[in-house]
Amino acid sequence: MSGSITTQRGAEHTRILGLGVYRPKRVVPNSEIIGPIDSSDEWIQTRSGIKERRFAGDDETIVNMSVEASKDALAAAGVTADQVDCVVLATSSMMVLGPSAGAVVATELGMTDCPAFDVSAGCAGFCHALATASDMVRAGTAQHVLVVGVERLTDLLDRTDRSTAFIFADGAGAAIVGPSDVEGIGAVAWGSDGSQTAAIQQDKDFQEYFAEVAAAEASGGTSVRPYIRMQGTAVFRWAATFIEKACRAAVEKSGVAMEDLDVFVPHQANIRITQALTRALHMPERIVVAEDIIEAGNTSAASIPMAMEQVLKSGAAKPGDTALLMGFGAGLAYAGQVVTLPKIAS
Repeated sequence: MSGSITTQRGAEHTRILGLGVYRPKRVVPNSEIIGPIDSSDEWIQTRSGIKERRFAGDDETIVNMSVEASKDALAAAGVTADQVDCVVLATSSMMVLGPSAGAVVATELGMTDCPAFDVSAGCAGFCHALATASDMVRAGTAQHVLVVGVERLTDLLDRTDRSTAFIFADGAGAAIVGPSDVEGIGAVAWGSDGSQTAAIQQDKDFQEYFAEVAAAEASGGTSVRPYIRMQGTAVFRWAATFIEKACRAAVEKSGVAMEDLDVFVPHQANIRITQALTRALHMPERIVVAEDIIEAGNTSAASIPMAMEQVLKSGAAKPGDTALLMGFGAGLAYAGQVVTLPKIAS
């Protein structure tokens, strides 16, 4: 044997060094949603808490929104693009299977020969990507990792679907993960339940859709494109019960107590789910609870970073505060961790 394999060791501790978001320019109030779904502003707010959301324009693509959010994250972290060793991008709404959005974003940011890949874990995607990035820095695989959560869910919306049309929206959030003198990202609590795929899913796969297109072309008929569908009651029941346990697991793994938290940033799925979780967790009333869904809607993988930015920008929380993040959704999947809140771009 001529030699032995060696490996690297990275930082003992990690943290989120900087955070940036991109919110699409077009604000869409409930009044623009209610007609096609035969609903009302009161019904939407009662069911979800949403008053308005953002819809991306033609020039606000997955890549463009990610790039803008990433620029702010880099600025907040005081890190340059050439110091980033990997890009991990979470999304469920990229309209092509390849190349990965992460690779294109890296190039657009001027990162040369930078590894990049996409994560598909639905609304839990950002927290999956954050855990992956943190572990990479600890392992010595990278020193700085750009983590992005981004969605253009309006590309998948049936505007007449009463269960989804008022919920989903667009946006992007990005974070720089790097080494720290003290711990800033706790161990992840994560899991999945593939037996409940029907709760949130694309209603037909592309092979089925392409067969329908071919049949329609041959017969002169029409075909119906795939859309995202959701069984709201099933998701609510799962989130309000199972995710409570996941939150407790994330707090326990971090070594802190529920009373030590300053902020709770759950996935912005539905304000009723958020309220049910805070009650079940018996969180102290002083804890700031992110409610970005009121003005941003459900942005899936972008939800957690956008909600973090909202509580920081509003002044309700500050950099250095201890926050519990918990993403959950399609899969069904979940992931969460306790983190120290980072700086945001000024």
